[in-house]
Amino acid sequence: MRARILGSAAGGGFPQWNCRCPTCQAARAGRAARPRTQSSLAIRGADGPWFLANASPDLRQQLEGLDAGSADGIRAAPVAGVLLTDAEIDHTAGLLLLRESSTAIRVYGSDAVRRALTEGYPVLPVLAAYCGVDWRTLEPGAPLALDGSSLEVESFVAGGDPPRYLAAADLDIQAAGLVFRDRATGRVLTYVPGLARLDDDVLGRLAASDVVLVDGTFWRDDELARLGISDRTASQMGHVPLSGEGGTLAALARLERPRAILVHINNTNPVLLERSPERDAVLRAGVEVAYDGLEVQL
Repeated sequence: MRARILGSAAGGGFPQWNCRCPTCQAARAGRAARPRTQSSLAIRGADGPWFLANASPDLRQQLEGLDAGSADGIRAAPVAGVLLTDAEIDHTAGLLLLRESSTAIRVYGSDAVRRALTEGYPVLPVLAAYCGVDWRTLEPGAPLALDGSSLEVESFVAGGDPPRYLAAADLDIQAAGLVFRDRATGRVLTYVPGLARLDDDVLGRLAASDVVLVDGTFWRDDELARLGISDRTASQMGHVPLSGEGGTLAALARLERPRAILVHINNTNPVLLERSPERDAVLRAGVEVAYDGLEVQL
């Protein structure tokens, strides 16, 4: 199995276009803070094509750096499908950039995500008017083989609230994590860029993986309030913060088996600064900080 992190930042990227927080300013000044595009992952099995996990607004430039191998045809697609963890704009807007496809785009996700992208933010109807959509429903806890690949995927509920554009809609939608298993090698990679709870099911799935790519959005629960950006906490936005006794970093440090890598990192998070105390704490816990282009082979 081979995975390539196409984008490692949360929504807005890093630096964010309208933000002058200390980390964004450090990135603009070139002070040990590497710029990053918005969260997305490419993954392929020992056999078969690339698949995307989420399609960010930065997808066009991200796909330019993806080795498509020996794809045939002038308009050959570099990926065979897109798997969605949620219906957030920063994870789905890139679908519209695939409209030039010569075949229908295969999209995987929960039925709630399909409804959100049909009724609330009509990405799927728009895409259907261009190249077409081949929708495949992912049921939590039910492994599904990916066509033409040695990979199978299993989704699980990771918690959180619906996207803001669905605030007035009666739609129960939560973020999902994706467990990829390579039937040819037995290796397991878990991708969960939006993590709202650390219950026994989530921790068990992480512990049983060879590699985990985990939500690293915020360092503190009140990170945005400290900067005067928003009074919403990390928890209220559907993310377990990294720091603290109940934080993600402590949970990852207790895991023995997997290689743990933080993804979906918000522009305000000081772990983006390569010489910060927070980055040192992450490394001491045996956890890595993802960057665009990082490749993992299992």
